[in-house]
Amino acid sequence: MIERIFISPARGADQISVAQAEVRAGLGLLGDRNFGKSVHPGQNLTLVEAEEIESFCQQHGRDVDLGMTRRNLVTRGVRLNALVGREFRVGELVLFGVELCEPCSIVGKLLASPELPPAKVVKHWLGRAGLRADVRVGGVLQLGANVTLLS
Repeated sequence: MIERIFISPARGADQISVAQAEVRAGLGLLGDRNFGKSVHPGQNLTLVEAEEIESFCQQHGRDVDLGMTRRNLVTRGVRLNALVGREFRVGELVLFGVELCEPCSIVGKLLASPELPPAKVVKHWLGRAGLRADVRVGGVLQLGANVTLLS
């Protein structure tokens, strides 16, 4: 299920949580900083599991912030790693899981603290930071949309 939808209008800008968003095939979330970018496959959308964010926050004594990883979609009850190389439906959208969205130094610096240096942040999120996906069929995405694997 989709628990949060985030759009960031520019690189480094605050993320905006929305209840629904227009998503276009091959382009991504309308209004997002990565809309229309196609330098690399998987640039249309990024997803992350709410459970992984909550686990990180619990382990490091932080308040839960579902936007902390700066991914577009936050899911619940979905193992995103299993969707690499697979086509899946999110509400009326059809997405293709291109690759894991591994953490970078930006995420490391963003989530670092005096007790947790950037390198340890990156190490924590390896294999847990989400999924990069391409949009094959667009539409309107709403909070609560179900995520289902297509055969």
